[in-house]
Amino acid sequence: MYTRRHILASTLAAPAILRFGMGTAHAATTLKISHQFPGGTIDKGDFRDRLCRTFAAELAKRTGGEITADVYPNSSLVKTNAQFSAMRKGALDISLYPLPYAGGELPETNIGLMPGLVSTYSQGMNWKKNAVGKTLTDFLADKGIVMLSWVWQAGGVASRSRPLVLPEDAKGLKVRGGSREMDMVLQTAGAAVLSVPSNDLYAAMQTGACDAGITSSTSLISFRLEEVAKALTSGAKASYWFMLEPLLMSKSIFDGLPKKHQDTILALGVEMEAFGRKGAQADDSEVAKVYSKAGAKVSELDATIVNKWRDIARDTAWKDYGAKTATSGQLLKLASDVTA
Repeated sequence: MYTRRHILASTLAAPAILRFGMGTAHAATTLKISHQFPGGTIDKGDFRDRLCRTFAAELAKRTGGEITADVYPNSSLVKTNAQFSAMRKGALDISLYPLPYAGGELPETNIGLMPGLVSTYSQGMNWKKNAVGKTLTDFLADKGIVMLSWVWQAGGVASRSRPLVLPEDAKGLKVRGGSREMDMVLQTAGAAVLSVPSNDLYAAMQTGACDAGITSSTSLISFRLEEVAKALTSGAKASYWFMLEPLLMSKSIFDGLPKKHQDTILALGVEMEAFGRKGAQADDSEVAKVYSKAGAKVSELDATIVNKWRDIARDTAWKDYGAKTATSGQLLKLASDVTA
């Protein structure tokens, strides 16, 4: 008998687990990979889209075509904020998803964008092999999500008017921060905040609803924000904004696959991490060139400036997050112990 959940799943994304029937796979099973970023090809475009396409191509190759995957960019399959919930319900197979976008559903996930907590790529990746990584992975698994690839991205600021570099620069601006905790820091600095996914930033800045947007270097490029910005603050050398944007999979879909395919997916997910880091760091270097060419004023963050933002975060966002739930308190403590 099909439950309401089965009907929802087949209607929304026709996920893989239903196509296995009573545990016996068909000759080929197609997974659906959704993300919010611009689409391209396996060789050109946003590295996050290319990561998904590379994952799909390698998955088909390594399983001899038994498991294939289609990539749906631009939130064309599932709307941006709904992707996490859809995976938890088994109605979406895989998503490359900014983890703190799930903060309204699971506040613990906001650890993925805790201002000032991560300051280098090495530090962020060190989470995986330390207690904070196991705790976060176990927490997500308990909520129906499998972490396939750890992908971190440094961020910067695109501004319609004056540069946003120091905390005092935020006063009077309407700013998109990217997470509840980043919003708390911005509000303490005197800004009004706007909560929109990065793929809606262009329209918000174009209309004046948003004065400045903080997002990853890749999104600063891919969403063409240089067209509506007069200033860029680059996080290439230092940043208080590091976002965890992992490749995630529905646990119910994963659990329904044969173990040999589960092992292939997990191994491939680990391999994609080097691809993700290389792509993110390449865009950290590229973003200043893009904005300079468009005529924007480019500023850079340094350790002293990052520390000023971190001081605000430690007294506001960190305290608030740490007191939210027992798990959030544990995650914050464990993450604080991880060094670069």
